[in-house]
Order: sequence, then structure tokens, then C-alpha cells
Amino acid sequence: MMHIAPELLQCHPDAADTSPLYLQVARKLGELVRTGHYAPDVALPPERVLSEWLNVSRVTARKALDQLVEQGLVLRRRGSGTYIAPKVETPHFAEAVGQSVADASTVWLKRTLAVATADEQFALGLADGAAVARVERLLVAEGVVKAYETGAVRAAMLPVPESLQDSLDEHLARTGHAAARTVQHIRSINSDAVVAGLLGLTAGDAVLFIKRVSYDASGQALELALSYCRSDRYDFVVEMRRTH
Repeated sequence: MMHIAPELLQCHPDAADTSPLYLQVARKLGELVRTGHYAPDVALPPERVLSEWLNVSRVTARKALDQLVEQGLVLRRRGSGTYIAPKVETPHFAEAVGQSVADASTVWLKRTLAVATADEQFALGLADGAAVARVERLLVAEGVVKAYETGAVRAAMLPVPESLQDSLDEHLARTGHAAARTVQHIRSINSDAVVAGLLGLTAGDAVLFIKRVSYDASGQALELALSYCRSDRYDFVVEMRRTH
């Protein structure tokens, strides 16, 4: 067996930590990536080796790497392995939705506490049965619904959802949980009947779908947000800069 890389010794799960093993490994390995221990495009050990070094199952190792992929910290290359992702600065698309029109306003559809869905559990690193504060809103400008957005955070971060008056991002920053890193997945999808009805479209019409997960400086997930934007109402321009 290969000799264990010294820095990975600190990625062993902590018996005193009650969070899932894969989240512990993901947090610790993610910290090594964020602090620049690994340079971009460096290959990480394969799942089999990582599981042996850390004395965890291959399933745990795979789920830990899945978390890092979701956070945009590593990339999987088919037939090659898992590599540290290049550092690229991108704009915050969901903020652009609200800022693209000066008189944009919010229509709240839901502000409540609920049991986390499977997607929310995975994105936020929650246990089965954990509670989240979940909100749904429409962004309206010039008398037209421009976007439908849902968001979820740990219940402890917003114990009275009905009190929320602005975005979850602004609430988190105001309460000492400002995001240090945000990962967004953006694609075009065909709207279902519910989304189409809210946006004033016909079911099957194309919309811009944005999935966003925000993280604090320690790598803990703060917020999961899903945005559905009318593609006929937005024209996004993206400028990207590579940092060194």
C-alpha cells in the first residue's frame, strides 16, 4: 500500500463529532483545498486509496468527494481521476435577477419551517429529519414576474421565517453568517406546469434554472437556493477572471 500523505492525517474522522463521516472528511479535505495546500489541476488520491488511508468505506470516500465536486473545489475527469479545480471568479447570477431592473419587488409565497427534503439534506449536510427554514418568492418588475425562487437554510439560522423581509443572502450576512464561497450550476430546462404557471408561461417553455449553494469560510453549507428565470426577460453577460 502507498504511504499516506502527511497532510491527509488531519482528514481522519473525529469520533467525538456526531456529523456523518463523509461530511467530516469533506470538510477537512475541503479546507486543505481552500487554503491552497493543493495547486490547481493536482490529482487527489482515488477513492480506494483515500478510504484505506482514512479507514473509512469507499462509499464514505466517494460521498466526501461528491461534496467537493458540488462545492466546485474539485473536478472529476472520466477515466482519469479527481483533480483540484482551477480558481475562477464568477458573478452572482441570482443577485443579477433581482438587480437587473430598478423597481424589482418581492412577492412572498411561503416562509415556513419544514423537514428538509433529500436535496436539502445533501446540499446543506443535514441529518434525516432535520428542520430547515424554507422560503419561496416571486421577483416582479414592470408588472411582470421575472423569476421564481426557493431557498432553504438551517432552521437555527432563521427560526422565525415569517420575519424575513429581504433575501436569505442578506439575512445571513446581517446575522454573522456571510457566505465566503458560492457555487452555482446554471442550465436551461423546460418548465413544468407549476413553474410555468407562476412565471406566466406555458408548460414546457424554456427557463433559465440556477442552483446555488453558499458556504462559510469553514466550508459549512449555509444556503440552498433554486431560481427559475424567464429566459425571454434576461440577457446575462459574464466576465471571468482566473486568480493565481
